[in-house]
Amino acid sequence: MTEDVFDAIIVGAGVAGSSAAYRLARAGLQVVLIERGPFPGSKNLSGGVLYGRVLHDLIPNFWESAPVERVITNQIVSFLTADSSVNLDFKTEAFNQPPYNGFTVLRARFDRWLAEQAEAAGVMLVPGIKVDGVVKRDGKVVGISADNEEMLAKVVIAADGANSFIAQQAGLRDKIPAGHAAVGVKEVIGLPREVIEERFHLNGNEGAAYNIVGFATRGVPGGGFLYTNQESLSVGLVIHLEALVERQLKPAEIFEDFLAHPMIAPLIKGGKLLEYGAHLVPEGGLKMMPPLAADGLLLVGDAAGFGVNNGFVVRGMDLAIGSAVAAAETIIEAQAADDFSAARLHSYPDRLEKSFVMQDMRTYARAVDFMKNDRLFEAYPTLLSNILADIYRQDAQPKKNLAPTLLKNLKTSKISLLDLLKDALAGGRAL
Repeated sequence: MTEDVFDAIIVGAGVAGSSAAYRLARAGLQVVLIERGPFPGSKNLSGGVLYGRVLHDLIPNFWESAPVERVITNQIVSFLTADSSVNLDFKTEAFNQPPYNGFTVLRARFDRWLAEQAEAAGVMLVPGIKVDGVVKRDGKVVGISADNEEMLAKVVIAADGANSFIAQQAGLRDKIPAGHAAVGVKEVIGLPREVIEERFHLNGNEGAAYNIVGFATRGVPGGGFLYTNQESLSVGLVIHLEALVERQLKPAEIFEDFLAHPMIAPLIKGGKLLEYGAHLVPEGGLKMMPPLAADGLLLVGDAAGFGVNNGFVVRGMDLAIGSAVAAAETIIEAQAADDFSAARLHSYPDRLEKSFVMQDMRTYARAVDFMKNDRLFEAYPTLLSNILADIYRQDAQPKKNLAPTLLKNLKTSKISLLDLLKDALAGGRAL
């Protein structure tokens, strides 16, 4: 490794790291992008939804060359009981028009492509390097160390994921506590393209995204998802870690039950397992967010704790890219002023506050606690299922109007009227 001082070193070549590197290189800065895996994306579990407007601003019409899978035109929220499902299904052709609302992507392919764009812009990509720690001088981060050597820079960007080793080394945060983390379990299941399109009622490159609550997690706070790719499905669960430990449940067993559910099993029938894995997911929201800037260091993406799960959508990649662009703009200004002091770099959090990233984090700040409400995962799905069963059941008995049907099922449910009012108010504020 060289003793030259680079303008920026970025640790982690996920969507945040590569986006920051691309923006900085386009502005003429000397940037090193370090990736622990043999290539960008090799450490990521495949499959996710990219809401790509922010990337379109960075790389116009990126979808024309990027390995995106399908355009998300169908958004479905599903409430499961042990033997039933209630779906809120939304589809619009508006989402099938450029610049598009969202895409499914396979991260191993997509992250590699994005890093290649950064390389083409002039970034030095260094894969296969495990960073041992940050280099500090007089309390300021001035680089990183790896294999007993040092690499120096005017600023370091930590883009090394949810359990950011760089942020911990710099003293900005500890390991994520169980109360602010979830376990993500995912499979990628291969199916022929024509089977996916017939099974999910899709045309061409249309795609569907399911967000699933209820029996999916055996009543444990969390949820499931299912995304359609071109020739595969990304299926998984995100389960609150603290509740999982308290109830002594195993994620693999919950996931097995989820895949066997009467709603899920027909959708994945005949598929071939292509990939399986588990990883840590930050879920603390603003409560777990560390300081985002220090002397010589900025945090972006999962390392900074950016993520939104409000029950309707799960977002991470767009927030990661947005934070990366904000970090890059801060560094470009610092370079122009030849001032990389802590005071200058602390304009990064201010910039984020003015962007959709922090504004959305604040909008959904209450969603973190609301989505831990046990009634969401058993009582409410059961209530919805029972109401609809009464409406559609024809058993030669006199029918009742909707209001008496609702009241009857509410009285026999595990939800009091006070609970219903409190949850409605909390949900309206949180979501």
